[in-house]
Amino acid sequence: MKVNSDWNKELGIKFTVQDPCQLVRKTFGEPAAEALRETAIAVVGEENYIDMAPNRSNNYCCGGGGGFLQSGMKEERYKYGKVKFDQIEATGADYCVTPCHNCHSQIHDLADHFGGKYHSVHFWTLICLSMGILGENERTHLGSDLEELGLD
Repeated sequence: MKVNSDWNKELGIKFTVQDPCQLVRKTFGEPAAEALRETAIAVVGEENYIDMAPNRSNNYCCGGGGGFLQSGMKEERYKYGKVKFDQIEATGADYCVTPCHNCHSQIHDLADHFGGKYHSVHFWTLICLSMGILGENERTHLGSDLEELGLD
């Protein structure tokens, strides 16, 4: 089964991608960042993809990694994460695709805390949605625009 962006042609829902620090900046670098974008574009359509600025190895940290998410220092995470929140909001994207669980949780928390207009979605959720195999019970982080897409 291959991913497909046809589901989003008429909807025109906009997506951006978070470059996780561990995956992009600290290990695989630009090739990993390019693979994330290629996959996102294949899943949502090139016309519905918006890149953050800066991006790839120069993207801002979300502030949730390295154990910070579990540290209990919530106010400090919010203060540090405000840069990431503002960066995501500046794209105007409806969703921020997060390949990393720490990024997903932190970016979701930032949207809740600062009243963000975006949703945080795991890459696998989006891939399964594009393939028409996302189960009814796997839609927790989807907005009302996608929560019932593909359900009969």
